[in-house]
Amino acid sequence: MSDDGGVGVFGTFFGLSFSALLPLINPLGSALVFLGLVGAAPSNFYRTLARRIAFNTTLFLVVIQALGTTLLKFFGISLPVMQVSGGLVLAALGWNTLNQKDADPKDEAHKQTTLGDADAASLESKTFYPLTFPITAGPGCIVVMLTLSAHASAKRVFFDIAAHSGIALAVIVLSVSVYVCYGYAPRITARVRPQTVHGILRVIAFVLMCIGVQIAWNGAEVLLKTVQKP
Repeated sequence: MSDDGGVGVFGTFFGLSFSALLPLINPLGSALVFLGLVGAAPSNFYRTLARRIAFNTTLFLVVIQALGTTLLKFFGISLPVMQVSGGLVLAALGWNTLNQKDADPKDEAHKQTTLGDADAASLESKTFYPLTFPITAGPGCIVVMLTLSAHASAKRVFFDIAAHSGIALAVIVLSVSVYVCYGYAPRITARVRPQTVHGILRVIAFVLMCIGVQIAWNGAEVLLKTVQKP
């Protein structure tokens, strides 16, 4: 990836991060699960939970991004190997999402229950686990953040700052979308047709698969060059 300009690098990594994380976080799809877990509750309670989950998601993913390179060094994993492995995982995630069966909206509706005081207290104590991890940001997000962090750490200060800033902004934008979709889940799910959501996710899943293949090829290209050297 070229180092032609900070704006270009920033935009490239923002696009990569947003496209790779969107189908995994899946704010609209996860809102259906969130709605089923919370059930009948006041709108302000939905927004309170959504605010905490969005904050936790941002903090969780940014910490993984910051520690990604350190973790690779600790385990002795090279950047090209991480690119190949992470790219293949992303491609597999995209392929699985592309081919998974659509959930029946009626099944989601049947899961909704009336919220009591005990349930509210229980949900508030679970805003990180399991509402943030793994329901909102699961293991796939960890793989994506480690891969992108390694991909953005080129040991060129200007490049690294621009690349990591792009990743961080993508995380923040997606966390805001989590807040909106979770906080207004009853309204959104009542107006958006599930078929529309599934169709959009299929397109995004295909893009994710292509991104994974591209990242894996970037790493494989470097490894092949080292093998070809006398």
